[in-house]
Amino acid sequence: MLRFHISIAAVLTGCLLAGCASRGPVAEVPASFSTPALDAAYRDPVLERALTLTGTPYRYGGMTPDGMDCSGFVRYVFQESADFRFPHNTAMIAKLTKPISRSELKKGDFVFFNTYKPYSHMGIYIGNNEFVHAPSSRNNGKVRVDSLDSRYFAERFLDARTAFQ
Repeated sequence: MLRFHISIAAVLTGCLLAGCASRGPVAEVPASFSTPALDAAYRDPVLERALTLTGTPYRYGGMTPDGMDCSGFVRYVFQESADFRFPHNTAMIAKLTKPISRSELKKGDFVFFNTYKPYSHMGIYIGNNEFVHAPSSRNNGKVRVDSLDSRYFAERFLDARTAFQ
């Protein structure tokens, strides 16, 4: 019985830590952040930079190559490749970007998931129904490429958005 309670506690703790530094939808975006309308020429550099980070370890609240969570990964990639700094919050990034249909996804766009609440995880679309992201440590926590068609992500897909014009 004790093992069961410990297992339940471990699962609940993992769920709490899987939010990519996101606190859910927010009422306002701070004035220091503007809605991006990045030139499409940044799509390739964004994708190239994102893919160079595969294998980077997951770290809750992290946003450097030493360790990063999903929103820290996005913030770092866009800052380094497009000179644009997103907030370190998945829900806020969603609020700043333009919704698109899944069929409109292009490389460099964002995919959002409801892993335990809306906008609790995100990644960068790379084409062919694949995306690169920083999954939590309980999910083999290293930046990696996954398929939107995988059962886990297909069931949790929430939204597609873009920061590009």
